[in-house]
Amino acid sequence: MSFREISQIAGSAMTAQSLRLNTVASNLANAQTAAGAEDQTYHARKPVFATVYRGGYDEQLAGASVQVLDVVESTEPLRQVYEPENPQANEDGMVFYPNVNPVAEMTDMLEASRAFETNVEVMSRVKNMQQSLLRLGES
Repeated sequence: MSFREISQIAGSAMTAQSLRLNTVASNLANAQTAAGAEDQTYHARKPVFATVYRGGYDEQLAGASVQVLDVVESTEPLRQVYEPENPQANEDGMVFYPNVNPVAEMTDMLEASRAFETNVEVMSRVKNMQQSLLRLGES
């Protein structure tokens, strides 16, 4: 596998993790947004990734990369809270809150951040190996 292919794989993973971090940030930013109707309420979003194999799916893979297929809305139920004094409340006094779990989102954020850092380290090591290879020609 060439340095270029390794860099492309790490780069695709970094792009995917960046999108994942952006969706987590969006979910956390909207976690306490109230609405008076279920269809107006923010739904948590999750990215869907896929592995794209080069050269077919077998033991002699030339490489693979990460592709973002879509960002989908969560199907978890929304939180309904009885708050008749809330200006967003419907005629029954119910307020709808997003289906965002801040603890799960923070865990997802840490995982995505670590995966991004790992791929940055891969890119750094590829760069160091390329520089070492170039120095071999100087001798």
